[in-house]
Amino acid sequence: MDIYISHIDKSFDKKQVLYGIDFSIGSGDIVCLLGPSGSGKTTLIRCLIGAIKAERGQIKYGDIVVPNLKLMQTIGFMPQNDALYDDLTGENNLKFFAGLNKMPANQQKSRINEVLDLVKLIGDRNKLVANYSGGMKKRLSLAAALIHNPQVLLLDEPTVGIDPILRRSIWDELKKLKKQGVTIIVSTHVMDEVSECDRAALIYNGRLINYDNVDNLLAKTKTGKIEELFFIAAETYERGASNAKSS
Repeated sequence: MDIYISHIDKSFDKKQVLYGIDFSIGSGDIVCLLGPSGSGKTTLIRCLIGAIKAERGQIKYGDIVVPNLKLMQTIGFMPQNDALYDDLTGENNLKFFAGLNKMPANQQKSRINEVLDLVKLIGDRNKLVANYSGGMKKRLSLAAALIHNPQVLLLDEPTVGIDPILRRSIWDELKKLKKQGVTIIVSTHVMDEVSECDRAALIYNGRLINYDNVDNLLAKTKTGKIEELFFIAAETYERGASNAKSS
């Protein structure tokens, strides 16, 4: 399912945080929303899932305009902060999310087994989430986002605060999902994670400063490091702000 993000503006308390964000995502791609903390990535993801509405612009999944309740069965969302119930077991958390996504009861058991196996939590299914480590909670959150076989997966900073081995495991699983045709949007401020993706949208101070496939973006740098493009954007922004003050 192709996704079209058209000229999105968003403000909070009269402070604008997104400025004319405009790009499209092809079906089955892994796209990275890359930028420093506070650049507007989480706000854009919240617009993408229909949790908040932009003041201007439009987001469409195929022909369906966001927000639309029909999309809830299509989208899997993993928030930056784990939205889990500590007083339930891992398995019962997944039962809750399966029911929330209207999965038929006769399909839940096998699907729960599949996603628990996928995130390597089969042996911890009956443990209270309160007793899970941070990495285990990340994996369970991913399982909850996948429980209803979504066509589109939105992950907000899924690898923050986890060890390199678990980070590698998560990216390996995302690439398996891509091969199954799932469209994946991942927000991150970890610059080297761009190499895991097909395309990257570089966001700085609420503005889209670049969008292209990863090889093309890296070819625009002298060092082969994506952060160079942010340094250029920062210099341009500061120069513009300084000129605005002096005029």
